[in-house]
Amino acid sequence: MSEITIIQGDITTLKVDAIVNAANSSLLGGGGVDGAIHRAAGAGLLKECRALHGCNTGDAKITGGYNLPARFVIHTVGPVWQGGKDKEAILLANCYHNSLQLAVDHHLQTIAFPAISTGIYGYPFDQASGIAIQTVTDFLKKPGTIREVIFVLFGKQDYETFKVIFTTFEK
Repeated sequence: MSEITIIQGDITTLKVDAIVNAANSSLLGGGGVDGAIHRAAGAGLLKECRALHGCNTGDAKITGGYNLPARFVIHTVGPVWQGGKDKEAILLANCYHNSLQLAVDHHLQTIAFPAISTGIYGYPFDQASGIAIQTVTDFLKKPGTIREVIFVLFGKQDYETFKVIFTTFEK
């Protein structure tokens, strides 16, 4: 049976099989979650990411966790918000689905996600949260997938909003 947990905190401190990096297409680090993960993981992560030659929006790639408590980092590139008319919802759902599938392919049991595309990429938080929850919930209905998915929200307001949206999906 799979479990979904929502916490407020720093994704770089979690001891899970994999954390998901809301990366840019170069995979070479940036701001927000991406920068925090690269700083915490150390130079080995950047070196491995260089060898991956980037990642397309909606896709996912996996690397080691290096200095992180997590064994792996799954990098996914979320869409930049363009008002909802440029297939952003499909691309964002693909980020979650492809990250989960990569975790299953590597026999991982615990995975932590940030709120992908809601920072500098400008995706409206409530819409992005609904897509995240729906995609993960649907994926976990398949038998033999992930044991636990943790949504990690950095700020208190995002955490509270995400909990409320999640509650509407539980009913």
